[in-house]
Amino acid sequence: MNGWNVQFDVPAGFSIPSAWDAVMSRSGQHYTFTNPPWASALAPGATVSFGFNGNPGGFPGVTGCTLNGAPCGGSGEDPGGLGKVGGVSLTSATATSAALSWSAVPGATGYKVRLDGAAAVTVTGTTHTLTGLGTCTSHTVTITATGASGDGPAGDPFGFTTAGCQSGTLPRHFLTGYWHNFVNPATELKLSAVPDEYDLIAIAFGEATATPGEVVFGVDPELATALGGYTDAQFRADVQALKQRGKKVILSVGGEAGRVQVASAAAATRFADSVYALMRGYGFDGVDIDLENGLNATYMGQALRALRAKAGSELIITMAPQTIDMQSTGMEYFKLALSIKDILTVVHTQFYNSGAMLGCDQAFAYSQGTVDFVTALACIQLENGLRPDQVALGLPAGPGAANGGVVSPSVVTRALDCLAKRTGCGSFVPPRAYPDIRGAMTWSINWDASNNWSFSKTVKPHLQGMS
Repeated sequence: MNGWNVQFDVPAGFSIPSAWDAVMSRSGQHYTFTNPPWASALAPGATVSFGFNGNPGGFPGVTGCTLNGAPCGGSGEDPGGLGKVGGVSLTSATATSAALSWSAVPGATGYKVRLDGAAAVTVTGTTHTLTGLGTCTSHTVTITATGASGDGPAGDPFGFTTAGCQSGTLPRHFLTGYWHNFVNPATELKLSAVPDEYDLIAIAFGEATATPGEVVFGVDPELATALGGYTDAQFRADVQALKQRGKKVILSVGGEAGRVQVASAAAATRFADSVYALMRGYGFDGVDIDLENGLNATYMGQALRALRAKAGSELIITMAPQTIDMQSTGMEYFKLALSIKDILTVVHTQFYNSGAMLGCDQAFAYSQGTVDFVTALACIQLENGLRPDQVALGLPAGPGAANGGVVSPSVVTRALDCLAKRTGCGSFVPPRAYPDIRGAMTWSINWDASNNWSFSKTVKPHLQGMS
């Protein structure tokens, strides 16, 4: 058996937060487990096992279990008689449909197309059009060859997103950088000095007041002095000049020392009102949530939806969680991202200052500062609900920008290729390719300037080549 695919359902109210010795994906209460990339083929009579955690305790068991499309209890058919379907591609997509094609399997008389774990549809050719889909929704398809001797093994899951996503005028793959509104050892810059390589500029940071949820902003006096005089009016003019160059400028809220708290309905309203006022006053295109001291997913979700209602569909919403915040869907940051998925632009997780952490394969604690660390941890988001166009890679711009996890820009481009094309990977290879991976973020534009612009001059051309 060259590859295996186990699928089953769990009752409502129960979930599987993690697994080991298998690659796990989920659609509602339906779970799919496939062989990890490092697993070898199984000879006749060989066995393999994998494990998973059930939540909450008293896990009642599973239903509808299948192995390579056949009942787990056995069907008397040989699941290895036919080869695995390959070459799956999306030939066209609208807001409500998707046309697929795949390579023929020798000996197959038909194919079973399973969408998001639902009942399979059997077709005779090597093409099929899925209809009745939602606008800007992500789906996973598995295709299995069938013949006189039974079904072959299920093909690798193939993911796609329907058309109609709101992405403003940002490129398909773009570079984000943070601009310092403070003085530290990095190079001080006026906003007008941001180079063309950056598509999205996040102003760091909007700050809290004594009123819960309220956000304020103004040019830092110490920075203004260091720049030889930089007024609030000059800053506003520079925001408009960047926008005339085709850039987007957003206000980042929080940071390492940020204390913005949105933990009530009143605070959510105040957050939306104050951020919208800053957007109108300074010309910001949106907001970045970079709260490194915790957040409440419920009320922050309310705040962002209220802001969206005020600002409209072109509002840019980004998030910059730490790696620990995106380890599982039970984390507040991850819960927030999934709860606002329909209006979320991108999550650029900070893949640094982390130490070693588990990736989506749950197999190893990967060391920060490596291709494996970035790709295996990004895979957690990609396999647990976020669309590939909502996932970007956040890395330091060079020495001095972080305490750990500083990498060469070539590591960033390798990680992008590994996730987009499954090439250039280290020991970890993602379970599928994500060609719509959105791009990269760096902390920060100022540190990039301190390091001869090595990050932006390397990563931005690579992103352009991915389009």
